[in-house]
Amino acid sequence: MEILSSYWWIILILVFIFSGLVTVNQGFINVITMFGKYRRIMSPGLNFKIPFLEQVAKRISIQNRSVELEFQAVTVDQANVYFKSMLLYAVQNADEETIKKVAFKFISDRDLMQALTRTIEGSIRAFVATKKQAEILGLRKDIVEFVKDQIDHSLEEWGYHLMDLQINDITFDQAIIDSMSKVVASNNLKAAAENEGQALLITKTKAAEAEGNAIKISAEAEKQAAMLRGQGVALFREEVAKGMSEAADQMKKANLDTNVILFSMWTEAIKNFAEVGKGNIIFLDGSADGMQKTMSQIQALMLKQSSGTSN
Repeated sequence: MEILSSYWWIILILVFIFSGLVTVNQGFINVITMFGKYRRIMSPGLNFKIPFLEQVAKRISIQNRSVELEFQAVTVDQANVYFKSMLLYAVQNADEETIKKVAFKFISDRDLMQALTRTIEGSIRAFVATKKQAEILGLRKDIVEFVKDQIDHSLEEWGYHLMDLQINDITFDQAIIDSMSKVVASNNLKAAAENEGQALLITKTKAAEAEGNAIKISAEAEKQAAMLRGQGVALFREEVAKGMSEAADQMKKANLDTNVILFSMWTEAIKNFAEVGKGNIIFLDGSADGMQKTMSQIQALMLKQSSGTSN
């Protein structure tokens, strides 16, 4: 009987010991209470608690948590805005004071989530209520920063930390979406018309510049050609004058009448009229007086050119 009694005591002691062993998984912390009062925390690994006296009140996860939110807000110009966002949060740290906040601030995780989501929704609604519908789409980053500033203190009091808030989607009522599409389309048409007008203006400007440059080049070419023609005529007349002067000197030395030169020029002119004329009628005075008058005019012209050349 004594041996059997000893076995029973050994079995009871072993049951007592093993009933006090508690395994805490990685990423969790157990909160231990005794007679309903907080006593201590258990870190991940194998731990021991006093059987029947100490109780595991809560298992706190220190891993990251996420939740999706969908809610509605109203802008200052009375437009409904619908948000879809993702919230990422976690326990601040594994310190005992932080774990005590997490364990005893809320009755359950459901109450925590309700308070957290309502706080974030209220912050976003307060921000959106000060903005116009046309501004909201460009203010995602501002909304996130505003919410973090508003709820960081509250979360710290609860033992949590807001790691990230992503606004994944912002939509409006269908009527507003249609009107926004029309505004975008009209702005695109306006921009296209302005671009087309600028392109047409540039094209016409370049065409006018090209035409002006062509006219300028043509005028310069005509000016150069006229100058060259004038120089050619001047050189021709100069050479003619020199030739006639030399011929006149030779005839004077031979005691011949220089009027023969003028008569030759007269006959050559008439011959040229006949050869290259294209049906034009030229009236010439063929009388002796007319011929004499014409010869006198040519002689006077030649004397004038000779005097100009010598100068």
